[in-house]
Amino acid sequence: MKVLFVVSESVPFAKSGGLGDVAGALPKEIIKLGTDIRVMMPKYGIISEHVRSQMSKVAEYEVQVGWRKQYCGIEVCNHEGVLYYFVDNIYYFNRDSMYGHYDDGERFAFFTRAVLESFPHLDFYPDLVHCHDWHTAMVPFLLRTEYIHKPNYHFIKSLFTIHNLHFQGIFPKQVLSELLMVPQWFYTHEHLEFYGNMNFMKGALLASDYITTVSPTYRNEIMHPYFGEKLEGVLSTRKSDIVGILNGIDEDVYNPAIDENIHPYSPSKLAGKTENKRKLQEELGLEVNAERPIISMVTRLTKQKGLELIQHVLEELLWTEDFQFVLLGTGEYEFENFFRHVSYKYGNRVSATIGFDEAFAHRIYAGSDIFLMPSKFEPCGLGQMIAMKYGTVPVVRETGGLNDTVFSYDESTGDGNGFTFKNFNAHDMMHTVKRALAYYPQKEVWDKLIYRGMVKDFSWAQSAYRYNQLYEELRSRSETHVF
Repeated sequence: MKVLFVVSESVPFAKSGGLGDVAGALPKEIIKLGTDIRVMMPKYGIISEHVRSQMSKVAEYEVQVGWRKQYCGIEVCNHEGVLYYFVDNIYYFNRDSMYGHYDDGERFAFFTRAVLESFPHLDFYPDLVHCHDWHTAMVPFLLRTEYIHKPNYHFIKSLFTIHNLHFQGIFPKQVLSELLMVPQWFYTHEHLEFYGNMNFMKGALLASDYITTVSPTYRNEIMHPYFGEKLEGVLSTRKSDIVGILNGIDEDVYNPAIDENIHPYSPSKLAGKTENKRKLQEELGLEVNAERPIISMVTRLTKQKGLELIQHVLEELLWTEDFQFVLLGTGEYEFENFFRHVSYKYGNRVSATIGFDEAFAHRIYAGSDIFLMPSKFEPCGLGQMIAMKYGTVPVVRETGGLNDTVFSYDESTGDGNGFTFKNFNAHDMMHTVKRALAYYPQKEVWDKLIYRGMVKDFSWAQSAYRYNQLYEELRSRSETHVF
């Protein structure tokens, strides 16, 4: 079976968030199941010269973008047994960042066409294209409305994965006809029109043969207005074709027994975790005290991550409870400024590092006791899984993938692997943090929570098996989706 995995970013080449982790880990697990899966992504200017030197050009052709024909090169390299194709165009992709440009609609309109036009040049007609988030969402739409009439395209199925419904690729309606060359009759409420604009993601939701989300709970949540981002109506009409598959983490990367960034430890030998805590306290100028719990956050500083709740009660918690707080992240100025202020005010009890460093993130996961993740919404979430692998007990809100991976400790049965709260409410969160802190000195309980998190299988193997099942199911269907 042949699958083309179409994505806007992938570890280790270029990454802005969890999507890049998925694209770097999932294909190498799927290929172990006997599927010929190849990845296609843009060749960004931020890709290192070392990686670029390993690429070789395999095709050149022109791509129609509106009235213009644009150069497209396809370069390839093999990474961990998976072929990666890179769509090369200096004008569109040789920039200092992947997203956030004034012409993103045009850039990914070009990428859409470049992907679909590549098949004859590569002599690779996939059985299925697996597309991810808005940047690739018009691939299934054009495949079903235009390319289906071309030789060798009519049998190709499509699968679309929603990683974050909040980002949809909404652009002026001119992008539809002038850049994507989609006939105007598709600019209707039933098709691509979206509150006076056009919506890339809506195209995939209409046209894909199957749709997945990155956790079962998120699949159910987005059918409702609070989480549906104004697309809940479209999603509800496709609910029989939508399935939630929980993401995994790369346990070769996130494994405290072999992690070179930390002092190693394992579920049966936790002494190393205590050493990592001591080193983290020293590194950050916090009081070195093994008995004082460290609550940490490694996060983007955005409202999605529930930081409004932290703003309301962090100082109250610091007044009433004995703990240290460590943060690593970057994002909205309001939150960056808040954490800088609290760090300055509370000296050796609070450390806020505005920025991101992967090795430092590993040291925080390893040296912390509690990992706080009070997200407003969380399609899957990787932080809570990474934290548990490092023996750091999570405190999370019951939403999306957090609800599928963290189960609140039940003192009557002893079950659970963390602490949770349901309502998006600052004092509910504060009560749950206090509950976790109350159990921290109870070594027998706390060690059980640590152990359960560390031994839980969060690898990509299970997710890969489920995706491969979907691929096979789609290939066996005689008809493609009609909308």
